[in-house]
Amino acid sequence: MGATHSVPEPRHGSVAVRDDPLAVCSTQSVVVAVLRRLDRRGVPRPDLDLPRPDPLADGPREAVAAILGEVASGGDAALASLTERFDGVVPPSLRVDPQVCADALAAQTPQVRTALEGAAARIRAYHEAQVRPPHTTSANGVRVEGRSVPVRRAGCYVPGGRAAYPSTVLMTAIPASVAGVADIVLCVPPDATTGEVAPVTLAAAAVAGVGEVYAVGGAQAIAALAYGTETIPAVDVICGPGNVYVALAKQMVAGTVGIAAAFAGPSEIVVVADDTAPPAFVAADLLVQAEHGPDGLAWLITFSPDTADAVDAELAAMGAAASRAD
Repeated sequence: MGATHSVPEPRHGSVAVRDDPLAVCSTQSVVVAVLRRLDRRGVPRPDLDLPRPDPLADGPREAVAAILGEVASGGDAALASLTERFDGVVPPSLRVDPQVCADALAAQTPQVRTALEGAAARIRAYHEAQVRPPHTTSANGVRVEGRSVPVRRAGCYVPGGRAAYPSTVLMTAIPASVAGVADIVLCVPPDATTGEVAPVTLAAAAVAGVGEVYAVGGAQAIAALAYGTETIPAVDVICGPGNVYVALAKQMVAGTVGIAAAFAGPSEIVVVADDTAPPAFVAADLLVQAEHGPDGLAWLITFSPDTADAVDAELAAMGAAASRAD
């Protein structure tokens, strides 16, 4: 059953860039601070006054706090209501049948299946090399033993809705599997037109051996993983990226549940390139972040006009062929 939980106050943070007054915790603030200080030759420009955006304004925080409270008190009913409100659909069932995942894998083309299985094998091999066996150190009659003990349940959040991210399934679920986590849970938003999870995402879940998949996304999914509902038992740790609402939700439930690594939010990247950087590589780095969604930022900093022009040309050429060019 879904229990009532108090929602903790958000924990504010800031990034200090030398003595710059910006205090927005985002890559954008760092870029703005750099641009405010230097011209193209590296000479300080204190006269340049650029806007200071705040992507974490009170509006999203208040909305996320309300969502967390709804799920904490309303359980599955709140999840259904919020999914209809934000995704426009109500899945016939929160939990995706494991056979549906297996069928999705079987339906993939040989090329996609080979790519998924090959990526999974490489990810698993990399993380298996990180596994540390129990070790003991003794000195002066004192013995200290170190052991790595996996959590019981891990929640993997994978974005969806606008696009499918099977790689995120592999890169969150497989490390948990290698660590020995008993129950690996995946939450992913349903498609706004079909109400179902993207088949390639389900196929990746089958490849990674995920035991539980739920068609729910957004801040409400983070709330369900943190607090538990009638259908989704609470987890011990949450990992995986998301939009600003997901990032804020993870920030607010930290302490109630473990949050792995960082509060990954909208994709942001800054590429610093001189005239030796291959323009196609720079453009590709920018595009693979920009395509994640409309909330991200992709910046190139260069003091080479030729590099800037060449990257612009590559962006135009690559973007014209991209399925998510807008």
